[in-house]
Amino acid sequence: MSATTEDEATGVRRAGRRPVTSRFEIEHIALEMFSEQGFDHTTVDDIAHAAGIGRRTFFRYYASKNDVAWGAFDEQLLAMRATFAALPPDVPILRGIRSAVRDFNRVEPPELPWHRRRLELILRTPALQAHSTLRYATWREVVADYVAIRTGEPADALIPQSVAHACLGVCIAAYERWLADDGSGLDELLCEVFDSLERGWGAADLG
Repeated sequence: MSATTEDEATGVRRAGRRPVTSRFEIEHIALEMFSEQGFDHTTVDDIAHAAGIGRRTFFRYYASKNDVAWGAFDEQLLAMRATFAALPPDVPILRGIRSAVRDFNRVEPPELPWHRRRLELILRTPALQAHSTLRYATWREVVADYVAIRTGEPADALIPQSVAHACLGVCIAAYERWLADDGSGLDELLCEVFDSLERGWGAADLG
């Protein structure tokens, strides 16, 4: 069924698809377009038009096209901080980070294909790499703050920063493996890499 929507830039009423009503819908439309025509060749106007919304509505949800790929990342980081705050103080640090990371990456089964598209876009789109670096830094900041609280060191000290970098590194390795192997499970891969991190690579049989 078609609907009449308003172009917010011009105020002109136009016929088209029903305007989307949620952030998830906008992201699904955008991810589909990125897959079909490429990230570089998809504009904000293209996404807004396909979603039946105006540019102003788009920018109420996202600061830029780059932010669509990351979805509700800022909200997820807030939830991650809450997870850390709720952990018992006697939980080993890396075990606590593993728990928070698993929660951070937990999505409902219907969203898994979209989560895969999202990660593939983030990890394999050159135009997103500078933006991704900023996002990675905010993720590491949350982890380093937790390590700092547990160790009594400043968050910018060597150990909290080293743990944050190491944890991000194993997460990215798990994401890459998940994208390369359709039969793998992301949660299982995250558990595997955190097992290795907790044991210590020096103690592992690496040949």
